[in-house]
Parts: sequence; structure tokens; C-alpha cells
Amino acid sequence: MATEWRGKWALITGASAGIGLALAEQLAAGGANLVLTARRADRLQKLAAELSSTHKIQTEVFTADLMRPEAPAEIHAFTERKNIEIELLINNAGFGAFGYSHEVPIEKLLGMIQVNCSAVVHLTRLYLPAMVARRHGDVLIVGSTASFQAVPFLAVYAATKSFDLLFAQAVAEEVREFGVRVCALCPGSTETEFQQVAQEPDRPMRVAESADKVARVGLHALARGKSFVVSGAMNRLLLESERLAPRSFVVKMAAKMMRPRNP
Repeated sequence: MATEWRGKWALITGASAGIGLALAEQLAAGGANLVLTARRADRLQKLAAELSSTHKIQTEVFTADLMRPEAPAEIHAFTERKNIEIELLINNAGFGAFGYSHEVPIEKLLGMIQVNCSAVVHLTRLYLPAMVARRHGDVLIVGSTASFQAVPFLAVYAATKSFDLLFAQAVAEEVREFGVRVCALCPGSTETEFQQVAQEPDRPMRVAESADKVARVGLHALARGKSFVVSGAMNRLLLESERLAPRSFVVKMAAKMMRPRNP
């Protein structure tokens, strides 16, 4: 499905690692040109050089920290200056913070809302009008299986991902008549840096999908016009079972699974 964007430009936030990196590699293999953004310039430059050399595509790099409210406008201005028409916007950048909400530093919680929600809305709003005007374009927003329920000890993260899912589904219906596709990709546990960054302890029963597989699922769903997709059969089964249970029970079970262990 990555060939869907052959010869067109895709913009990926958080492109230096994890799902963003996997999306970049798959799109490049399919012949898409890439604008790569993240905080780590060295990783971006190396990735851009490798993808350009291997797949003979065009790449551009723009270092940006989406914790800064000005960053989305700066990214948009960069692509405007370069006269790059973004056909595919991928809002992938995001992070979590594990722990009791009253103990996690407030700066981290507010920064999470900025990156996971505000930047997603800002970038989508900046690139969507041109897509609507030309009656084609795509937006992929990376959510989570946490989008579907409250998750104690990842409370703000789950809330931000719920926002992302609902935002994606609503906008997808708004712009469908204009030929623009919007999809929320909702993976479960994935082999990325997320757990380390969130300082979430490892779980004995944790089974993680590869970022490469999650990226394939997202691109396939977007190309098919889905407004959201859950990656992984087990994740889909668990979410369906949760729908049948009382919300209070689901939250209590999540708290039992996620509760920090005593040192």
C-alpha cells in the first residue's frame, strides 16, 4: 500500500524512531518523497541520507520540538518555502508518562497534551485546507489502544490518545466528501522507545508488535478509507471484550495491571 504515494510528498513527525521510522522506511520503499521532522537532527540526517540513497527519493529534514507551540507553524512554513505539496501528513510524534498523576511533573503532563493533541490539531488544520481545495490528500494520526479506555497510571496519555481517535474520526467524516482521507492508527504495545521514555516498568505478559507491522496496518487502512484501525488481532479481541464489560470494571482491571510495583 505504500506505493499509493509514489512520487508524492509525505510529512512525518517523530520520524527518527519507532513507528515513525517504520513509516518512513515503508513509504520510501514505495517511492514517496519525505519531509522528516523530529527533535534529533543527527538521526534525521542519517535516515534521510540512507533512504535517499537506497530508494532514489527526495528527502527534506526539519528539526522541530513539538513541545513548542510555534513548531507546527514553523514546519508548515518550511514546506511552503520549499514549495512542497504535502499529500500525506502523518501525525506520529507523541509520548507518555507513567505514574500517579499527582506525582508526575506538571510540565511533563502539559507537554504531553501539547505534543499529543495541540500539535496534531495545529498541523492538521494547517495542511487540510490545501488537501480539500485540490480534492485529494491523506492524514494519518497515531493513536493507541489506550484511546478506547481510561488507563490508571497512564491517565493523561490515555486521555490524549482518546482525543486523537475522536478527532480523527470526526474530521474523516467532515472531509470525506472532498476526497480527503483521515485515519487513526491505534496500536497496542509496540517495539519502540515509548516504554523507556514513559518510564513504564516491563510487564511479564507484555507482547509487543513490531513497529514495521504496525506501520503496514496503518498505511493499508488509510488507503482503504478507514477512519480508524486497531493493529493486532489480540488487541482487537481485547477491545471488543471490553465493550461488553462495565466501564468501572474495565478501569479497575487496568489499574490492577498497571499499578506501580513496590521497590
